[in-house]
Amino acid sequence: MLDHWPPRNQTHGVSTADASIVFIVKSLLFPVATVLTLLVCLLGWRESLSGIYFLMAVLAFFGAADLLDVAHVHGGNGTGSHGLRMFFDLLFRWLFIIAFIWLLLRLAGLSEQLNGPVLLSWAFVTPVVLWSGQLGARRFLIGRAGAGRLASRRALIIGMTDVGLRLAAKLREDPLLRTEVIGFFEDRDESRLPPHDGYRVLGKCSQVPEFILTDEVNVVYITLPMTRDRRVVQLLDALRDSTVSIYFVPDVFVFNLIQARFDLLKGIPLVAVRESPLYGLFGLGKRLSDVLLAAFFIALLSPVLAAVAIGIKLTSNGPIIFRQKRYGLDGKEIIVYKFRTMSVMEDGHTQYVQVTRNDARVTPFGAFLRRTSLDELPQFFNVLEGSMSIVGPRPHAIAVNEQYRRIIPSYMVRHKVRPGITGWAQVNGYRGGDDIESMQKRIEFDLEYLRHWSLRLDFMIMVKTAALVLLDRKAY
Repeated sequence: MLDHWPPRNQTHGVSTADASIVFIVKSLLFPVATVLTLLVCLLGWRESLSGIYFLMAVLAFFGAADLLDVAHVHGGNGTGSHGLRMFFDLLFRWLFIIAFIWLLLRLAGLSEQLNGPVLLSWAFVTPVVLWSGQLGARRFLIGRAGAGRLASRRALIIGMTDVGLRLAAKLREDPLLRTEVIGFFEDRDESRLPPHDGYRVLGKCSQVPEFILTDEVNVVYITLPMTRDRRVVQLLDALRDSTVSIYFVPDVFVFNLIQARFDLLKGIPLVAVRESPLYGLFGLGKRLSDVLLAAFFIALLSPVLAAVAIGIKLTSNGPIIFRQKRYGLDGKEIIVYKFRTMSVMEDGHTQYVQVTRNDARVTPFGAFLRRTSLDELPQFFNVLEGSMSIVGPRPHAIAVNEQYRRIIPSYMVRHKVRPGITGWAQVNGYRGGDDIESMQKRIEFDLEYLRHWSLRLDFMIMVKTAALVLLDRKAY
């Protein structure tokens, strides 16, 4: 499971809770480090930062500022599996930047001016510098916080709710947030409150203004529902006569979150509760990698494709390619291509019978194709045409979708991305099975994939798929 794999778009971005030095380090560490690393590589190969290399430095600075996100200095010590995930995340993002810069220079006819060793050394050294710089920056900032060099803030939380307790725990565990939670104000009786070991209830909500006047308080977090509740209106009116910063903390965790994020639409604040992870440059990166890899695999496997086509034609009557209607992106119908492995041609629109072990409908040669997953190879053409992706939730026949969308909650949410040739559910053992238990687990893994999507996760799934194709003897 991916419980400890942070969702890709839950950025560790800058915040109003950050001290000035933390803000500067998080914002500028990666862009500055990429340029300084280029400068060192140029010095090592006796080149100057002029001409094409100055252009590379500018592109790298802005590319790093946008695509590398900000430096992750909050939470985690950067060691073990957490540290490896951080490193590979930086590596994949950086390789995308360096490939984009090289392609841009080549299209502009400037690539011949490049010193090959400079570009290669810069490409390989930079991810290590970024990763180690991130770890060093975290230790440096924590040291400053421990020495009392980061100004601290005192905070109250209004409403001892689950989200309020979660907020308090996050503030307590991270010294770089330099926020001390003094306590909670809550109108409910003690018997109605959730477990809150270590946190004090200081009084009723109506007592907050008086408390602020007598105790030094810098921040007030309100975790009550964001409505025109009389208590909330009165509290905000009473706090006008103070200088505290006030924040509402909406409890969106009660929903089944898929790529939750905050956004603005013409100045109107929005909370995305369910969204596709493939928006903006992320969608472009995913599509670009799909096209390049699909074209590569088709070229590489073209002799295999031809051999399989001949084998099907010689061993059974019927077409070589089996076409079946399935649901694709946003629940729209697509045609999925597979090598034919059965003697029947169910289009999957009105009925579909799951293949079982020793199924009489499967031809002898088809059994071999299914066991080795060679029947899936034509779906690389689906990827090229844009109806599928290499990695994503496996598409189900339309009849199967219509059956289970009424039974399994959030079933259709899996269609927020293009379906894939392979997916997170498949590499976790849920390749087939048409019973309700298997389908529920498959949907659980599909939704988990949407929550945690990244190109790094896609690469890991492809590697695991290759291992399963070679080692799995349970396929039929």
